[in-house]
Amino acid sequence: MLFLMVLVLAIMKIWPRPTTWPRRAVISILAVLTIRYLLWRSLSTLNLSTPLNGIFSLGLFALELFILSNGILQLFLMLRVKDRRKIANQLSESVLAGEFLPTVDILIPTYNEPEFILKRTVIGCQAMTYGPKTIYLLDDTRRAEIELLAERLGCQYLTRPDNRHAKAGNLNHALPQVGGELVAVFDADFIPTKNFLTRTVGFFQDPQVGLVQTPQSFYNPDPIARNLGLEDVLTPEEEVFYRQVQRVRDGAGAVVCAGTSFVVRRSALDSIPGFVTEAVSEDFFTGIRLAAQGYRLIYLNEKLSAGLAAENIAAHALQRIRWAQGTLQAFFVKSNPLTIPGLSLLQRLAYLEGLLHWFSSVARVGFLLMPLAYSFLGVIPLQTTGAELLYFFLPFYLVQLSVFSWLNYRSRSALLSDVYSLVLAFPLMATVIQVMLRPFSSGFKVTPKGTASDRYRFNWELAWPLILVFLLMALSFWISLSQFSTRMADPVEPLAGLNIGWIWSAYNLLMLSIVLLILLDAPRPSPYEWFNLQRIVKIDVAETGTLWGFTRMISEIGAEVVLTASSVENLAALSQHPAELTLLDEGLTLSGTLANCQPQGEAPTLKVFFDHLTLPQERHLIELLFCRPGQWKSRCAPNELQSLWLILKTVLKPRIVFDRKTKIKPVWVSQI
Repeated sequence: MLFLMVLVLAIMKIWPRPTTWPRRAVISILAVLTIRYLLWRSLSTLNLSTPLNGIFSLGLFALELFILSNGILQLFLMLRVKDRRKIANQLSESVLAGEFLPTVDILIPTYNEPEFILKRTVIGCQAMTYGPKTIYLLDDTRRAEIELLAERLGCQYLTRPDNRHAKAGNLNHALPQVGGELVAVFDADFIPTKNFLTRTVGFFQDPQVGLVQTPQSFYNPDPIARNLGLEDVLTPEEEVFYRQVQRVRDGAGAVVCAGTSFVVRRSALDSIPGFVTEAVSEDFFTGIRLAAQGYRLIYLNEKLSAGLAAENIAAHALQRIRWAQGTLQAFFVKSNPLTIPGLSLLQRLAYLEGLLHWFSSVARVGFLLMPLAYSFLGVIPLQTTGAELLYFFLPFYLVQLSVFSWLNYRSRSALLSDVYSLVLAFPLMATVIQVMLRPFSSGFKVTPKGTASDRYRFNWELAWPLILVFLLMALSFWISLSQFSTRMADPVEPLAGLNIGWIWSAYNLLMLSIVLLILLDAPRPSPYEWFNLQRIVKIDVAETGTLWGFTRMISEIGAEVVLTASSVENLAALSQHPAELTLLDEGLTLSGTLANCQPQGEAPTLKVFFDHLTLPQERHLIELLFCRPGQWKSRCAPNELQSLWLILKTVLKPRIVFDRKTKIKPVWVSQI
């Protein structure tokens, strides 16, 4: 076993990225260790000495068996990972040369999103470097100001008299009124880069290609990272799905249509017909029906658009609950991927893995509560010795921990993945049970976007079950530790089970501590994001002269500038002065007002808040901030040791206490 562990570490060292043969070698080793572990657990560790012990021992083994069986299915599917970027390079040549230019209708469904968010999306779609395209703003709230926005920006405006079937109904209402060969869909907050269509349209030269999906990326930190003060460290939760899972699904021919940032062939859409309305997740089932009709679904792993991540933990929960509800409705609709005619066995297995994923929340709650049985009921669900743990469990656990991040392309560590899964374990478990009993009891709920808050807000509705478990777990830890201490002197008593009890409780306490911090929403005073962009600038100040410098941060409402030279002796006196800021590299001049002028030694700084911008200025600024090809980068998540250190540091130094930048008092409210 030591040899296999060393071999895995050597493979990951030699091949930092999981290419085909290294990935297959690591998967094979992990599969062998998993089967070995399951054999040991089933043959040697079950405690059936009493009915109570038997119930908990078999229950724990059943939870492990579910998680590991789903893991083995994932490993099997990973043997066929696809990467379409090289093919996209070849296919895009005919698009760039003007040899293949099908007409494209761009549909932007909206329901109550703020005007400034829609403006970004429309301008971003208009900025795409592709000729034969028409942009439609589909307003499901029939707002006069949005119709005026469409007229001002020069795009088509469509609405309907009702909101039947929510987003799917909105899209289907538009289809008879548009005539393009291809249809591209963007959610109201998703802004494409200029090369989105040139990178995706080329795939449709193959008449069997029905849909091309691209990743969702985000220009704001998700609420988990922001609430922990780790915005520049943690990767968004969706990164694992788009960097690993979708590529695996592509290899199985079972790409998930994600509802935004995709292009679909109009004739293929007409054949199913239209977007599926029988479930909340219209995108998921539309993709399944296309695949069942024999069309190929392609996943291009390039970040060609960006949108708004949920802006607080309540919106984050609402979004995930909707995804779970919509996916699990598969068991009750005609588009069930397990029974619909036309799918291959491999496709069904890939979709099955996606359905089973949501049941892992039930297992996560079970693992969380299991240590309580050690203390309060006196049971030992795992009957083993320390030597057996070292021989069977430790190699399996260490290899699994080591390869987790490597296999998902450094998008998430195992420890951080456990934190993310625990945040919503209870509401997702409740959703799973509810959908299984009453699959259509809840309708479509839109995730709120463009919000702001000037206070810390604690989400009691999500927190109360976790607080209760935390208190019980703290008592459990004390009892288990006391029991372990009193029995250490008895050489006959097998201590491994008791040992696991207090260690498990200690781990759960650490995880619960950081999750409760996550449920404390940090202030977000402005709905506008500031981007780290360095551009040379000239600032003309009336009656004072010209200042030179470079931008540190830019947003739609202003810029932060570091001055490199200044003839102004009293910089602080410039606050509230009108000025003109020119981004020399962009040839863009914007009028504004100076603020926060701070003479800081050799690097004085100031902010310029923009005054009313003309439409050409808005277009230029939005294209600079959101539409540059290649600007949305993937970054690596912390490794396991770094993740453990981050968790410990965050628990010991919570943002609300030690964040000196935020001088805002907390307010405790209940919200979801």
